[in-house]
Parts: sequence; C-alpha cells; structure tokens
Amino acid sequence: MAIEKVTKIDKIEIVGDYKHIQVRERTDIVEDGVVLSSTFERWMVTPTQDTSNQPAEVQAVANLVHTQEVKDAYIAHDQAMRTAD
Repeated sequence: MAIEKVTKIDKIEIVGDYKHIQVRERTDIVEDGVVLSSTFERWMVTPTQDTSNQPAEVQAVANLVHTQEVKDAYIAHDQAMRTAD
C-alpha cells in the first residue's frame, strides 16, 4: 500500500487577443496506482510577465506566442484601459 502525491501540469491554454496563457496543475493522491483524490491549482501568464520562474513547458509556450507584436499590442491596450478611467 504505497501512497504517493503526484503533481503535474495537465492543461495549458492560450486565450484571447493578447495570448494569455492559462495553466492548470493537477495534484493526485495515488494509492497502488488508484487515484484517491485530485486537486487543481490554476494561474495565468500575461504577455509582459516575467516567465523565468515558470515551469519549462510554460516558458516554451510563452516564447512561442508572446511575440514582440503581441507584447506591444497588450501594452497599448493596458495603457488605453488605464487612461479611460
């Protein structure tokens, strides 16, 4: 009867015009190969966010979709929203 805790990123989604990255991490409690329970943690990565502390697979996605063009558009949108208030 070995019980173990297994944590892995099980979903990465790219959403919206500014290519926000949504990440879901799943933690399973497993006994003898049978999942007893699961919990989830979610977070988002924006185009201008530092990704150096993200898991390698999230960094790879960010490097692919967060082009300079996307970053510039996101910054312009963010500034426009701040001045609209």
